[in-house]
Order: sequence, then structure tokens, then C-alpha cells
Amino acid sequence: MQNKQTILLTGATGFLGSHLLEALLKNSCQVVILKRSASDTWRINHLLDQVKSYDIDIEPVENAFSEQHIDAVIHTACHYGRNGDSRAEIVESNLMFGLKVLDASIKFNTDTFFNTDTLLQKHLNIYTLSKKQFVEWLQQASEQIQVVNLKLEHMYGPKDDETKFVSWVINQLRANVPEIKLTAGKQKRDFIYINDVVSAFMLTLEKSKTLAKFTEFDVGTGALISVKEFLETLKSVYENKHGAIQTQLNFGAIPYRDGEMMTVEVNNTDLRNLGWQTKTTLEQGLLNILENDK
Repeated sequence: MQNKQTILLTGATGFLGSHLLEALLKNSCQVVILKRSASDTWRINHLLDQVKSYDIDIEPVENAFSEQHIDAVIHTACHYGRNGDSRAEIVESNLMFGLKVLDASIKFNTDTFFNTDTLLQKHLNIYTLSKKQFVEWLQQASEQIQVVNLKLEHMYGPKDDETKFVSWVINQLRANVPEIKLTAGKQKRDFIYINDVVSAFMLTLEKSKTLAKFTEFDVGTGALISVKEFLETLKSVYENKHGAIQTQLNFGAIPYRDGEMMTVEVNNTDLRNLGWQTKTTLEQGLLNILENDK
């Protein structure tokens, strides 16, 4: 990778963004981040003196592009809509903000726009609809700027949000609650460790000159396991580290959500052909979370 490439990173204070920021700085990239003035920066406080930061609620997005040449944008900012937020708020974050960054990227001749997409279906919920609509805009814009769209499966790892599924279950185990009420857990998912996701971004950044104007990659291990097997492994790893607990995983205690996806399709062949491979086993990844707990 070229030294001193200048990368604009959105979502740097989030789970994926914070891990990407670490990797970009280790690879001698100059990094510009977009955040809000009220953003909680706990994940990246130790890195803030190494980046140039713009508060998008105070100044225009374009300032980040006009004050230095941006070679590539890595767009990870997103809004899951977990807290009963309105459609307008979710669309503003997942579609309109992305379009502002895209427009500025094109105006100031940025080479490549890397987008963080999902492997979930377009019409599953408001979040997925807004994410897929943005990809449609990216496809339309790819005549003017190279687009690399990375479709992620279920990431897990240290520094994830406390509200996310894996973090929530670990907190329940730590509290040694009598039981965790769960669905039957037959849903198949591709759980991928955060470092392996980051390596997919770093490799596609390195290889971007060899890619088409619009390229998509599925980012997953390629191995589906059931949610039940994943949680049983998590509990086993937890007990191996901390000793036996009373918590029972009560599978089947609650029904599946309406429209629950029972499986996903992941084809990482294109990414592997580029030279990517996963390096973290499920057991090691889960242990890493427990060892990095605050």
C-alpha cells in the first residue's frame, strides 16, 4: 500500500470504524475522520491526536475534502434504528449523510468510495432498506467514482456496542443470571471476527487499482453455524475462562421474530481470489472479547 495515502473514514467512533482506524494508522495512512461534536470517542481517544477530525454538525462535510486531497473514503457510519428512532432519522443517517459524502467525494476527485453494506435482505427492516437504497445510488454514481461495496455478515469482537446481541449475552453470563430466554436458535449465521473484517477492507484498499468501477464482496467466513451452536460455544469459552456458572441457555423460550431470516447466503470466493483469508477461529475470537472486556 502507498505510504501516506489520505483516507477519509466515517463512523470512526463505532465498533468497525474504531478497529479500521487502528489498522489504517498502522499502515501509515493519513486519516481524516467525520464525527459529531457529541460523539462518544471512548474507543479512539488514544488515537485522536493522530487524525484530523471534522464535526459534521458544526461544519460542512465538504471542508474535509477542500482542506486536503482525499484518496479514498471508507464509509462505515450507520444507524441501526434500535431505539425506536423514526424512519426519517434512519434515512437521514444511512442514506442522506452517505449521499453528502459521496457528492463531496465526486466533486473533489476522490479515487475510490468503500461502502459498508449488509448481507441482509433489502426489505427486512428500515435499516436494511435504507442501506440497500444507498447502494443503488452508489451503482448509479460508479461512472464518476470507483465504488467497492463490502457486504458484511455478523461481526463480533472487542469494543462492540453493549446493546448488540453478543455483548448482551456476555453481560448476562457475567451477571450469572438463572436463564437467558432465547429462540430455538436454528437460524444459520456467518459469525466473523472483527479483525478478519478489517483485513478485508485493508486488502481491497490495497488492491483497488485492479478492481472494476463497481465491485461487491461478501465478507464472511463462508461457514454458517446455528445461533444455538454459537451461543453454546460462547458459554463454553466463558466457563473455561471464568469457571462454571448457573446460567441456562433456554432455547425455544421465545418465538422467532416476524420475518426472521433462517439462513443467509455468503459467497466469499471473489474476496479469497483477491488473497484474503480468515485467521481467527470462533473460539479464539470469543476468548479475545472476554480478555479485552472493560
